[in-house]
Amino acid sequence: MGAVTDARKPAPPPAGWGISKSVRDSLVIARRNLLRMSRIPEMVLFGLVQPVMFVVLFTYVFGGSIQVGGSLSSQDYREFLMAGIFAQTVTFATAGAGAGIADDMHKGLIDRFRSLPMARGAVLTGRTVADLVQTALTLVVLALVALLIGWRTHENVGKILAGFGLLLLLGYAFSWIGALIGLSVRTPEAATSGGLIWLFPLTFISNAFVDSNNLPTFFRHIAEWNPFSTTVQACRELFGNLPPGFKTPDAWPMQHPVLASVLWSVLILVVFRTLSVRKYRSAAA
Repeated sequence: MGAVTDARKPAPPPAGWGISKSVRDSLVIARRNLLRMSRIPEMVLFGLVQPVMFVVLFTYVFGGSIQVGGSLSSQDYREFLMAGIFAQTVTFATAGAGAGIADDMHKGLIDRFRSLPMARGAVLTGRTVADLVQTALTLVVLALVALLIGWRTHENVGKILAGFGLLLLLGYAFSWIGALIGLSVRTPEAATSGGLIWLFPLTFISNAFVDSNNLPTFFRHIAEWNPFSTTVQACRELFGNLPPGFKTPDAWPMQHPVLASVLWSVLILVVFRTLSVRKYRSAAA
């Protein structure tokens, strides 16, 4: 009798089963979102319009008027600018991530996912992974446009790829901020507004478009410790796009931008992923 009873006991799940299930469920959700994006190509197209406009406007309208490192050369500014445009592009994808999650909640799709036997964090992870893939494709197209207008890199392939890796890491970390915003509002429109309103001061009080050494003291300190500025500075170093005579600020993040960029991105990722999953679980309770 004891042997029969023991035989009927369910076997414990194998080690790592929970992680493998979470990864599998996340990939299923990511695939669903990528298929949706492929069926609505205007989503990708409109996502490209803004960064291309910024490239053209800043390069040809302001390129010969903004001084960086003591240089007014349009070519120097073009190379200085592109890291900022790349970083702005990956961070502005935050608004799209938030709007997408808010739209799914508004349509009741999130409630359907909650009723399925799937990992709780998979819905959010799948969505952010799909957004990361879209961001990567956008960066490829934007880099090609930049090359057409004269942007050049002056380092080896390994450093260039590392620069784009830092950009994608920053974009993925920020997409979790968008996820939290999307879970916290009632409509996709509110998520879009909430996802953009804080990004403008973040990107403009930075070294993205101007030399932060020329900013007023108060704003200069903000810019130097801005995680966005840190990634921009790291990419300029990895791309070899620092103009002649450029003076690197003395702040620690600017002196060690690659390390600081990784630390900032990982910190943002851990904090906002935790908050987003907790928000999702509390809403599902």
